[in-house]
Amino acid sequence: MQATTSKREGTTGAWETQSRPESMASTVAEKAKEAASFVGAKAEQATAAVGAGMENLGGAVRRHEPAQGMLHNAGETIAEGLESGGQYLEQEGLKGIGTDVTNFIRRNPIPALLVGVGIGVLLAQLIRR
Repeated sequence: MQATTSKREGTTGAWETQSRPESMASTVAEKAKEAASFVGAKAEQATAAVGAGMENLGGAVRRHEPAQGMLHNAGETIAEGLESGGQYLEQEGLKGIGTDVTNFIRRNPIPALLVGVGIGVLLAQLIRR
């Protein structure tokens, strides 16, 4: 009778051992999803913070530019670019950037391909050095 009991315990242990890796795998997958979600949220927050910083920098450029002349025009252009870029980052975030890049590539596949090849050539040359 003792042999039967240990045989059952061995069988039960085998079932528990098989279910443990499955539950551990699902737990690990769940934790990975939570971590990815957390990182994504932090990245979106960081993007919004960068956007706000760009807007502030644009305002600072505008406050310190000369009242007129060529430097005034250059300062205005830089300030406008920083402010509009900052607003874009704050409003759209990383998801918006990804959507815009995807749409641009769909509308302009050949130039996008050429840009990709150019970047690849530059990276290859940097790696060789």
